[in-house]
Amino acid sequence: MTCEAAFLADLGGGLRFELAGGTATGTDHLATGRPNQDAYTFRAEGRHLVAVVSDGCGSGARSEVGAALGARLVAEQVLAALRRGGDLESTETWEDVRRGALAPLRVMAAGMGESLAEVVSTYFLFTVVGLAVSGDTACVFSIGDGLIALGEEVLRLGPFPRNEPPYLGYGLLDRPPGGEAPRFTVHRAFPSSALRTALLGTDGAVDLLESSSRALPGGGGEVGPLSRFWEDDRYFRNPDAVRRRLALINRSVARPVWKEERMAREGGLLRDDTTLVAARRAPPERG
Repeated sequence: MTCEAAFLADLGGGLRFELAGGTATGTDHLATGRPNQDAYTFRAEGRHLVAVVSDGCGSGARSEVGAALGARLVAEQVLAALRRGGDLESTETWEDVRRGALAPLRVMAAGMGESLAEVVSTYFLFTVVGLAVSGDTACVFSIGDGLIALGEEVLRLGPFPRNEPPYLGYGLLDRPPGGEAPRFTVHRAFPSSALRTALLGTDGAVDLLESSSRALPGGGGEVGPLSRFWEDDRYFRNPDAVRRRLALINRSVARPVWKEERMAREGGLLRDDTTLVAARRAPPERG
């Protein structure tokens, strides 16, 4: 099953997870007319579950293309590796995932004309942050920057020097920056039975984290903690709820100040595109 909103994944053996996702365009992108360059997806098959968020390189004119393709390709390659019996804690498994995701991108890039380096920098530079569950094991992984929350533990991935994170797409180049193609990092591996909640975010989610005590534009309370995205049932019942919450946090509001005969304007709080996938354990199905 593939989904990009909200769904329930039953992995058998009493392991059931609810997932929800959403994205909002950053205020910097809105101001310059750039599109949202983030993407996300989740896939479930048998006893396997994968969720991925992806952020296209801001300087790439069309990197939203690579982000959308990359999220789906990485998710599918993780599932393919698990079907073959791959071990989530094995570097060999993640190298198989990396090579498998790059293979179709390499074919596309080669057929798009111009220089390979130009095509890659324009379309195929994106970060990856993910969660995988297979049988008794779960892990969180990444290439590039972003944010992972496992319960109350928050992992901030980056920032990187000169704000230049590693990108999976560098593996398409004969001479990648730094001299070596980036590899996946597994940040945590643990028994799947211990997984209660998880949140994956692109680097825009750091703004969300740091804005938790700020007032919503136009009023209506505070932004609130990240935990609301896995604690509040509405995000798993309404497939548009995560996006709507992010849009509320990032809306631009104009209100009249009558005594001063002027309009007061409040801007959104998320400068960069912000994309989240939240996951939580669902109760066992009642017989």
